[in-house]
Amino acid sequence: MAANPHSAPRRGSTPLAAQVFVALSDGQFHSGEDLAGQLGVSRSAVWKAARALRELGATLHAVRNRGYRLAGSGEPLDAHKIRARLEPSMQGHVRSIETAWSLDSTNSVLLARPSPPAGYSDLLLAEYQSAGRGRRGRTWLAPPGGAVCLSLSWTFREVPAQLGALSLVVGVCILRALRGLGLAQLQLKWPNDLLLGGRKLGGVLIELRAESAGPAHVVIGIGLNVSLGVKLQEKIAATGIAAADLKAAGLGDASRNVVVAAVVSACLTGLLEFERAALRPFLGDWQEADALSGKAVDVSGAQGVAHGMARGIDAHGALLLETAQGVQRFVSGDVSVRPA
Repeated sequence: MAANPHSAPRRGSTPLAAQVFVALSDGQFHSGEDLAGQLGVSRSAVWKAARALRELGATLHAVRNRGYRLAGSGEPLDAHKIRARLEPSMQGHVRSIETAWSLDSTNSVLLARPSPPAGYSDLLLAEYQSAGRGRRGRTWLAPPGGAVCLSLSWTFREVPAQLGALSLVVGVCILRALRGLGLAQLQLKWPNDLLLGGRKLGGVLIELRAESAGPAHVVIGIGLNVSLGVKLQEKIAATGIAAADLKAAGLGDASRNVVVAAVVSACLTGLLEFERAALRPFLGDWQEADALSGKAVDVSGAQGVAHGMARGIDAHGALLLETAQGVQRFVSGDVSVRPA
């Protein structure tokens, strides 16, 4: 199912589009003839693979007498490089790291697998997801090489009392990791979005498999936009979402393997901290980065739409909304900022 994360794809075992993607990942022009010779295929096959990459959303330039160039790409995902970049204290908490060329959804794959032992994690990443998901069944759009599509499987020894606040905790962890890489102007939008300049940079999807007593197994899906390209930006905008990416934020040259290692290290540290002290150690960072506080918003939930002023979150992670009927508390829902 997964591509070999440690070496060039083997002939016949990996789609040719994936092999061309790896060959073009340096961002330089490569002639069709050179690619065909390197990969042991015809120039026509290279052309078809290039077309397939475009259909997946990759920005691929083809220039006569120069060849093909993959814009906005970078170093392919590599399990060895990710593990080597993890914080030393966290490496022992990672049981496995696996990368794939294409999956339907990294979350779905991990949910179908046995849970790791308590205190350990399994990581699964894909260059492309054919059915990537956000909250409430929304589609997550990302081109090959243009995003981080990561799922982390984790087992809590017991179901945490504030498990519903886990997406807030993970948001703070990602915020801390990206700040450590030099990205300062980040905000968090309740309950699961990362914003940059008011535009969506990434999101978190928590899925739970738990019994009434005993361990709780969660799969944490993390999506981060790295380099979307103009066409995909326009496609996302047509859905009503304004998207941002790391490239526009000045981190376009950052290796995705470095970004993944930083995010995973911060998340593992945070999960262990969450088990010990629940949401409390994360509240300060959340409140400082709260993108909604003091804004007029609409909250859509099971009881309909509520209108009011966002007043932060409480000690359990619930959104507080000041309305004409008083302060209301929301543990789930969709939030949109009302125009001034």
